Amino acid sequence: MKKLLLLLCLPIFTFAQQTYVPDDNFEQELIDLGIDPDTILNDYVPTVNINVIDTLDLSFLGISDLTGIEDFTSLVGIECNNNNLTSLDLSNNTNLTYVYCSYNNLTSLDISSSPNLGYLICSDNQLTSLVLTNNSSIFQFRCENNNLSTLDLSTVSVTFDLDCSFNQLTS
Repeated sequence: MKKLLLLLCLPIFTFAQQTYVPDDNFEQELIDLGIDPDTILNDYVPTVNINVIDTLDLSFLGISDLTGIEDFTSLVGIECNNNNLTSLDLSNNTNLTYVYCSYNNLTSLDISSSPNLGYLICSDNQLTSLVLTNNSSIFQFRCENNNLSTLDLSTVSVTFDLDCSFNQLTS
């Protein structure tokens, strides 16, 4: 009986899954938007609060690292223009329909798991390659002012607005 009473007196702990968000500017915006409820910069956000977010505007915030974006699994649109990003991995964000990531320092952009992507604006970065093999119906694609030397658009069936000027393209 004493063992049963002792077990009943122990507090019940539940550990909610947390998403690691090391960039203070990114986490501060999540706090400001009410997504991170603890209001302190501790590099973690409750995953349950972010995996339901469908759009996110992170432009002009001085963000250098979007680690944690992979847990925004319901995300259909992201704007992260005018930051300090050097890489952007959106391979876990499979519902994306638009990505605006211009005016960063991107050398790497992974959108390989976004088959419904209709709008991709990645102008004014440092991209040297871009794979669009799983993005077959992009309506607007702008990648001007990068360092692209090759670009294969053979799998893209519909493009209404295309600008790839000021790159290193030879064919």
